[in-house]
Amino acid sequence: MPFKFASSLIFMFKEVGNILLQYGAARNAGFTAVESNFPVGIPLNDFVVAKKKSGVEHILMNSHKGQRSTDIMGLAALPDRVDDFKASIEETIQYAKAINCPMVHVLAGVCPEGANFEQMEAIYLDNLSWAVKRLQQEGIQSLIEPINNRSLPGYFLNCFDKAVSYIEKVNSPSLKLQLDLFHLQVLKGDLTANIKRLFPYVGHIQIAQVPDRHEPDSPGEIDYFYIFQLLEKLGYTGWIGCEYFPAGSATEGLGWMKRVNAGAAS
Repeated sequence: MPFKFASSLIFMFKEVGNILLQYGAARNAGFTAVESNFPVGIPLNDFVVAKKKSGVEHILMNSHKGQRSTDIMGLAALPDRVDDFKASIEETIQYAKAINCPMVHVLAGVCPEGANFEQMEAIYLDNLSWAVKRLQQEGIQSLIEPINNRSLPGYFLNCFDKAVSYIEKVNSPSLKLQLDLFHLQVLKGDLTANIKRLFPYVGHIQIAQVPDRHEPDSPGEIDYFYIFQLLEKLGYTGWIGCEYFPAGSATEGLGWMKRVNAGAAS
């Protein structure tokens, strides 16, 4: 069965402008679905109109990164920002529901200098539990994603084992792991064993080559054609986000996708 690939508008088609124009660029390249950051600064009505006009599905949105100019990648673990975090989730829900987006990645945030990890962890678990319940009320799946500190220094959730422990502690079917294979390779390697171990927790998968974060078939550490065979054997049927920087033209670099799905269909 062919895989379902979604374009990450965080990385792809940025040359055309903001998300209102990226929708159409993704559709014209052959994508039927996209994922993105929260569209900061985009009026809700403009957002809805552009998405509807494009005809693509919007399958995943990152939660709002935070209202302050110093906020980077979310608020869930940040001390003294609980009210801001809850407000950011409410705004994310408003936008996600307006475009029928079924999944939200709850961003943890970057650790302030000198922050106490135990304090941040307690806040994170409280906020995450609240967000999962709130998103579940609206029919939205919550996701969390470990991000390596080479790509994003100081990001609170930078460990797959910790992510699994948080999912188990929250103990809700509405909280799943966003498995970015770029970050998994950087943080842990041993992809076959780790994908199999993490698979029961997975709600979404993302891909990019290591180390340069280009197309899956570009030179690098990961044999993605083997990885796709592994995912097929494991029975993965969800979306796969193409969260990579195109090495050249995004559209011209999509030949790998056709080859993968030709193999999956045979």
